[in-house]
Amino acid sequence: MPSPNVTKGAKAKGKTGAKASAIWGGRFAAGPSAVMAAINASISFDRRLYAQDIAASKAHCAMLARQGIIAKADARAIAKGLDAIKTEIEAGRFPFKTELEDIHMNIEARLAEKIGAKAGRLHTARSRNDQVATDFRLWVRDAIDRADRGLAAFQAALLARAGEHAATVMPGFTHLQSAQPVTFGHHLLAYVEMAERDRGRFADARKRLNESPLGAAALAGTSFPIDRHATAKALGFERPMANSLDAVSDRDFALEFLAAAAIAAVHLSRLAEELVLWTTPQFGFVALSDAFTTGSSIMPQKRNPDAAELVRAKSGRVIGALNALLIVMKGLPLAYGKDMQDDKEPVFEAADTLELGLAAMTGMVADLAVNETRMREAAGAGHATATDLADWLVRKLGMPFRQAHHVTGRIVRLAEARGLGIEELSLAELRVVEPGITAEVHRVLGVRRSVQSRTSFGGTAPANVRKAVTAAALRLRKRGMG
Repeated sequence: MPSPNVTKGAKAKGKTGAKASAIWGGRFAAGPSAVMAAINASISFDRRLYAQDIAASKAHCAMLARQGIIAKADARAIAKGLDAIKTEIEAGRFPFKTELEDIHMNIEARLAEKIGAKAGRLHTARSRNDQVATDFRLWVRDAIDRADRGLAAFQAALLARAGEHAATVMPGFTHLQSAQPVTFGHHLLAYVEMAERDRGRFADARKRLNESPLGAAALAGTSFPIDRHATAKALGFERPMANSLDAVSDRDFALEFLAAAAIAAVHLSRLAEELVLWTTPQFGFVALSDAFTTGSSIMPQKRNPDAAELVRAKSGRVIGALNALLIVMKGLPLAYGKDMQDDKEPVFEAADTLELGLAAMTGMVADLAVNETRMREAAGAGHATATDLADWLVRKLGMPFRQAHHVTGRIVRLAEARGLGIEELSLAELRVVEPGITAEVHRVLGVRRSVQSRTSFGGTAPANVRKAVTAAALRLRKRGMG
């Protein structure tokens, strides 16, 4: 009677003629179908883990030798073989094989080809479960460091432009309606702060990530006298993970990375959206050069901000990656399920997308040509200094703010009826609404005076902006560029 693991009617090689797997074939008489082989293999994407897999294998091998679990001569041969394999991969000469499923078995099989049977000793006291968890943590840790460097470069570009435009007046918006004048430097500093929080989220995720699963084996630990603290230290982890079940089943580190990446991508998307708006003729606040724009196949006058639009679009892919992995993990019992093979592709794609988006936005910020005249003209539109008038009524006439708000609203209505800005109304016209108003009020109705008056901590006054740029630049230097 055929084994229940063999497709009905198939003999030892199965209907496809496939041989039993060299990885786990001792249990199985026949090999997987072509469809099973295709869905099961991950080498097409997890080959990106090769450097981390080799580093973890070398740490594991060295520990096994120190503990007397394998012979030192075998350990030296294994380490030398792994180094040679890394060279092959980086030179593009490595023969990746889909039938070996993943990066772990591709490397182990190649090691056997190079050094013979002693290669099999490397997998003593570990499983692919703790192996992949270790490799993936190492890769995400590196991705966090790359993201941090990208964010630091983005901050540096923003700070350079903010310093140049500390006093450049522009409209500040709420509801995309002109609200109060601000400076362009102040506006850019808002994104410096967002990027700082992004860096903090990645740093926090890195701290929690930095524990080693290696040595947890399949799920229960191992009976071999291994030293998990030694392998953790060798790989730069703070400590080994405390529970073997958690060690192989946890993907919180990947979710935290994706959450931080998604928030950072949203920040990039918001600035990208503003660049799309600001480069239109209707706004005309900034222009991008040929380096970050494209033309139209039919309209020769067009200059499209495609780089900004693509950053805006790609944020959805990062957000989608977070959702995808949350959904993969939400129903999994402990410990490992093959579902978790699908953890890597969204993380890889999100990391790539974020790094590209950061590079693009950093380039665009440096590339911007700012139309200061157009910004200044727009800053006074829509009665943007109305709040300054209300504040003046409070300070000079002692009005409660709500009364001053009401009086100012009536003055705005009068200005709109006349087709004027409130700063263009005569003193006599202002006094029709509020007799106590004096000629001094015109000192606060200009947009430059408005921004100069916003001296509260975190406000838009040019002096504040210059101080904030200096403080942020110092913080960036102290923390390092990633």
